Amino acid sequence: MFTRIVKMHFREEEIPSFLANFETVKLKIRKFPGCEHLKLLRDKNDTTIFFTYSKWQTVEDLEAYRNSTLFKGVWATTKPKFRSKAEAWSVDVKELVDPSEKHEA
Repeated sequence: MFTRIVKMHFREEEIPSFLANFETVKLKIRKFPGCEHLKLLRDKNDTTIFFTYSKWQTVEDLEAYRNSTLFKGVWATTKPKFRSKAEAWSVDVKELVDPSEKHEA
């Protein structure tokens, strides 16, 4: 399993439309084969920046989604609302500290 993070910077006037559309598609994305988790995050300091945080079983599952009719429709609706080009990262979670250990101050 791995995590996909996508950073999107929207034109302010497009945010309500983006949020409304996200509400209509989020369950479809969450139910897409291989998608284990999807969350929308908003930057604390710049409220025109949003991130999608999703977890996928395999890279092939993410690629299947990215090649799907669902994604093409979501992206066609979302991309014109951007202020700048989206950025995306696929990352593996690595525990640097054993979670059973207590943090010392």
